[in-house]
Amino acid sequence: MSAKPVILWFRNDLRLADNRALSAAVASGAVIVPVYIHDPEAAGTWTPGAASLWWLHMSLVALAQSLKERGAPLILRAGKTEDVLAELASETAATAIYFSRAYEPWASAQEERIKKKVSGGIELKRYAGAMLREPEEVRTKTGDPFKVYTPFWRALTALGAPSAPVPAPKSITPPSKKITSDRLADWKLLPTKPDWAGGMREMWQPGEEGAQVRLDAFLKTSLAGYAETRNLPAVDGTSRLSPHLHFGEISPRVCWHRATAAKDKVKAGDTALETFLKELVWREFSYHLLVHWPDLPEKPFRPEFAGFPWKKSAGNLKAWQRGQTGYPIVDAGMRQLWHTGWMHNRVRMIVASFLIKHLLIPWQAGEEWFWDTLVDADLASNAASWQWVAGSGADAAPYFRIFNPITQGEKFDAEAAYVRRWVPEIAKLPDDVIHAPWTASASVLARAGVALGKTYPLPIVDHADARQRALEGYAAMRA
Repeated sequence: MSAKPVILWFRNDLRLADNRALSAAVASGAVIVPVYIHDPEAAGTWTPGAASLWWLHMSLVALAQSLKERGAPLILRAGKTEDVLAELASETAATAIYFSRAYEPWASAQEERIKKKVSGGIELKRYAGAMLREPEEVRTKTGDPFKVYTPFWRALTALGAPSAPVPAPKSITPPSKKITSDRLADWKLLPTKPDWAGGMREMWQPGEEGAQVRLDAFLKTSLAGYAETRNLPAVDGTSRLSPHLHFGEISPRVCWHRATAAKDKVKAGDTALETFLKELVWREFSYHLLVHWPDLPEKPFRPEFAGFPWKKSAGNLKAWQRGQTGYPIVDAGMRQLWHTGWMHNRVRMIVASFLIKHLLIPWQAGEEWFWDTLVDADLASNAASWQWVAGSGADAAPYFRIFNPITQGEKFDAEAAYVRRWVPEIAKLPDDVIHAPWTASASVLARAGVALGKTYPLPIVDHADARQRALEGYAAMRA
């Protein structure tokens, strides 16, 4: 066994199973110093939002417990990553630093700073693990990156199934001497007053075990019929794995292989399995775009959209953020987000379309709000998806595809169970008017205890007028 230790630097790979950096470190036979470094400034303008920090705290608690059970305490340090790693290497006489690759634009710059700071023959050993395939592996026939999803999906699947996941180590050899560590509570990642995280605590179990529990439940109860039920916000029909994937509590390889192994739960002709795998690959495609076009979170992928005539309104933005637009399906989604740190995927598209095309507020404003409030705030997926809805992104929906929030509610929440859950002040309205309360008669409103403009807002924009205004803006941009 090697006498000198190696550092295992955790990033957004907060798991033990299928963690290639961890497996390689253990296989080296060395003493291992696991460390997580709190360095929010490394991300520049994209420092983690409040919901992400809550999840991070809970995930680190879970990771520390898993490591402790295997014999190695998790070291917590705050500061500039390159400085902390250099100091820790000096303290421990480490011979190498093992870590997983990160794909955000600032990550490669961070790694360059580490190379310059860490000296003395210390090896930097980087491993893949957050993707099914590395972004550079999937190329067009001419060797270029993809700009369209479907050919990307075909090219990725043509490479074959991802390699099999590796199990978590049963034991980890810790240093013989105690190494000083910060107290997680001192990082103040959790909300204080008001404590707005109650709904998130009720809904989520952050950490590797929680990710496995969630995947097990999805495969058992929701995979069959997933292609249809994933569009119904009142039904628990989605995987809800996105925050676990973002924090690396579970790897996409595990999700892929476990889902494929569960295909016997899906009836012949049911496209559920392929639909789920395509969702994993949409995440993959988003990172592919981010790596090759690192300004994706700030600038429109299609440059002509830089000239779109936006109509910024602080009042309308606030009404949207707080779920007070007067359109029940939109308000339900925004309130679900505020309470749970998550929003149903179909409703995400509806609320994004409303902000961009009904209110003519730039997609970046929505992206920033999601960044702060989502527990699955993932830079690649967030940016690619907002640009998709805006029509400005790669393989984007046409700008003139403008969701009607009334018909979307009627189609995907036909019995209004989702709206009634999140907009209780209109819960007593009958199904035929609940998605458009302003169309109800005075007597129907009175019986339901609804006073429009008082207990529930009138629509902040008229759908037909907003649609026409959006189309005129699109035409002006193209002129």
